[in-house]
Amino acid sequence: MKIAAGWPVSPLSGYGDPVTEANQLGPSYEGSVVLDIGGDIGALIIMAPQSMHHAEIELSRVGDEHAHRTHVAVRERRGPSGSLYAAIYPQLHEGVYTVYDLDGEPHDTVSITGGEVTQIDWP
Repeated sequence: MKIAAGWPVSPLSGYGDPVTEANQLGPSYEGSVVLDIGGDIGALIIMAPQSMHHAEIELSRVGDEHAHRTHVAVRERRGPSGSLYAAIYPQLHEGVYTVYDLDGEPHDTVSITGGEVTQIDWP
């Protein structure tokens, strides 16, 4: 199932090159993210304050902390009621994840359920 969540996520740039955080950190607009979730794949949205704009938030699956961490930058998300700031993880396998502080220390945990979008607020 693909869900438009209002923010862009694209595996390729317009020139066939992989999109990286560094080359797509401009604001995004309503209706421009597609989350490909279903089965055991869910998504995570971390709402953040404007002061975290461009900060990268890491997470790892519990039990896999030392083997693999993924990160996403907090980006400005523009919509009809103004701007919000969020990090979006469009495809996560179902399970419990550790969310890390900006200094790399464990901050919180979050459960991801397949076929669902989980949203949390950064304190």
